[in-house]
Amino acid sequence: MKIAVLGGDGVGPEVVAEAVGVLRAVAGAGAFEAEITEFPWGSRRYLEHGEMMPPDALDQLQVFDAILLGAVGSPLVPDHVSLRKMLLRIRFGFDQYVNVRPVRLLPGVTSPLAGNHRVDVVFVRENSEGEYAGLGDRLFPDTPREIALQTSVFSRRGVERVVRWAFDHARDTGRHRVTSVSKGNALNYSAVLWDEVFAEVAAAYPDIESDSVLVDAAAMYLITQPERFDVVVASNLFADILTEIGAALQGGLGLAASANLNPERVFPSMFEPVHGSAPDIAGKGIANPLGAIWSTSLLLAHLGYPRAADAVLGAIEYVLGDMRLGTPDMGGTSTTTELGTAVADKAAELLSASS
Repeated sequence: MKIAVLGGDGVGPEVVAEAVGVLRAVAGAGAFEAEITEFPWGSRRYLEHGEMMPPDALDQLQVFDAILLGAVGSPLVPDHVSLRKMLLRIRFGFDQYVNVRPVRLLPGVTSPLAGNHRVDVVFVRENSEGEYAGLGDRLFPDTPREIALQTSVFSRRGVERVVRWAFDHARDTGRHRVTSVSKGNALNYSAVLWDEVFAEVAAAYPDIESDSVLVDAAAMYLITQPERFDVVVASNLFADILTEIGAALQGGLGLAASANLNPERVFPSMFEPVHGSAPDIAGKGIANPLGAIWSTSLLLAHLGYPRAADAVLGAIEYVLGDMRLGTPDMGGTSTTTELGTAVADKAAELLSASS
């Protein structure tokens, strides 16, 4: 497999280095090859050249099977610039319209939730339009009449394809319910279209339970009744917010993984932790690499290496549950490299044992 690596900003290069180490370890144990190519793009390039990536960046990335991204963001570059000029440029340019975020409480991890709650949800986020379409304007700037216009874009095609993917994923992975999260009572055009399309698609999957929940209620239920959710499909903004709650429930952003998928494989898909660049701890060797490593498990599954993917996730569970290792954000004392090395060694062992 040919993998493009974009370490990006802050702790990104640190956590991606551990993810690459795990990828190489399972490749060696699984007798397949992983060709890694690194690209030094990000905020440092922007400060030097006025661009996060070169003009032909997508052409360069097109030849790869997948992209592994560390993080994007710097205090020296406005967030909307770094986001739009790199992360969203790749997501939109490669039509990565499905964003998958697993939210699962792993062995050995303490959730802030009181009680014995099951936390095991797959969030499917529409990733190419919605509230993040980037359409709008600033009228009468720097005057008392100033107006900011931000236009959401919801197309029938865009909603249908991500909802259908969520139902297919539920069916393929043995999950039993797909929940739509929307706000149709207030957003009387965009969310109503979403609700109508969800109902139409759900009717074609009689073997999968379905229900719809308003986004404010969903936020409450995630905290009070997380076990009611199995697969959740939502728009770009709503899923973005709800998965941050989910990350807290599963033990923190350091564990949060994601996949930006182009299901048709016309373009490469991109895999990334969602903890951000964390510039306050960059270079200290204490960043949690597990979100990046879990994202590598998603990458392996997408590229057709399910045993390797399972070995990586199994190694994460072993290191957290049996070895009780963790970085400071998890209350542990491990360094980034110590934790990454432990997962790499165990993943290779598990994969070899399953051969």
